[in-house]
Amino acid sequence: MNETLKSCILAARPKTLPAAIVPVWLGCVLAWKISGRFDLWLAICTLMGAIWIQIATNFFNDAIDNDKGADTEKRLGPVRATASGMLSRGQVYGAATLCLCIAAFFGWFLIEERGWVMLAIGIPSLYLCYGYTGGPIPLAYRGLGELFVILFFGVIAVMGTIFVQLGSWPMEGILLGLQLGLLSSVLISINNLRDREEDAGNAKRTLAVKLGERWGKRVVAVEIFGAFALSIAWVYFQLPELWLATAFFIPLGVKIWIGVRDEPASQRYNQFLAMGGAQLILFAILFTVACVL
Repeated sequence: MNETLKSCILAARPKTLPAAIVPVWLGCVLAWKISGRFDLWLAICTLMGAIWIQIATNFFNDAIDNDKGADTEKRLGPVRATASGMLSRGQVYGAATLCLCIAAFFGWFLIEERGWVMLAIGIPSLYLCYGYTGGPIPLAYRGLGELFVILFFGVIAVMGTIFVQLGSWPMEGILLGLQLGLLSSVLISINNLRDREEDAGNAKRTLAVKLGERWGKRVVAVEIFGAFALSIAWVYFQLPELWLATAFFIPLGVKIWIGVRDEPASQRYNQFLAMGGAQLILFAILFTVACVL
């Protein structure tokens, strides 16, 4: 594998892809649970759109953080492709644009199937790939990263997937979207806690910078235990099996929270990030098994 391709894979951050895959996966599962219907082609188009939007966001983030001086030699997280010189700024922006084009290609089939509503979801999603860290109001630099993830990688991703499958907006999708959004935002919060001191010195006003270390860690607790608490709402939808099954992710969540609570920011937070990704996948597996059985 040549060095440019290796660097592109690094900048794409494949470890973050569960945050894009899981909402589509579970949105399709919930749609099937509600209606008994599943369209494989529409599921593939939705998944491809989500994955390539996620990768584009990562490319833009890599380049823009370098432009703003946010990735320095003090960084505790993985090496960034632009900051390290492995890829040029132009290469990274070009790769991000290509990813957006691929996402738009698959999105076209969704527009044909479900109409203008998909544009209302797709256009903001395509812009926020860049607007997360760039543009006049970069969300990640204003302490809005967690809120962005809860909305776009949670509620909108799940509800959009269900709408593609069913052409309707069942309320169960909001509950599932909130749970997934909270579990996905755990990754952002841990990442921002790890980089808090570096970000504070580079005018990157993440929630961890604004709240400080103590309250930033409490945000992680709210996200983990908030997702757990929402599980009981499945009883309201007469789906108690989903509560009983999905509640089993909490032991791993408690382990993540204790680690974040007791450890100062260090490279060990990269391990907590990996555990956060595993927590998201575990939730997805438990939810799927509960729906099928």
